[in-house]
Amino acid sequence: MPVGRLAEIGRCGACKAPLGPIAEPIEADHSSLSRIISEAQVPILVDFSARFKLGNPEIDALAREMAGRALVLKVDIEAQPELAVHYQVQSVPAFALFHGGVMSFQHNGAAPLAEMRQWLEQAAARGLSY
Repeated sequence: MPVGRLAEIGRCGACKAPLGPIAEPIEADHSSLSRIISEAQVPILVDFSARFKLGNPEIDALAREMAGRALVLKVDIEAQPELAVHYQVQSVPAFALFHGGVMSFQHNGAAPLAEMRQWLEQAAARGLSY
């Protein structure tokens, strides 16, 4: 699916079967992160974490709950240290909320599922666009 349509329902080009919106965290690198941030039409929550912390079940649950309304990305700062520097990640986990190609919120430290859901729902409700 085109990056700008990852949160939409699509159709397979070959068999025409419906394809649901992405319902799991997307592991992002420098190239994919900037493309998704700039092209997505929904809010994006990026989980900046280290390899040993990437298996967060709350992030997985959030991606499932918000499928079609938001995207959840994971960035391994050990594999992508330039992203940690660029987004000023000082400790893990760290979260950043993007919409319309712009970072609108950053949070350092762990956060419960309900709080992360609220960040995305508020961004979607406000229709943040810049």
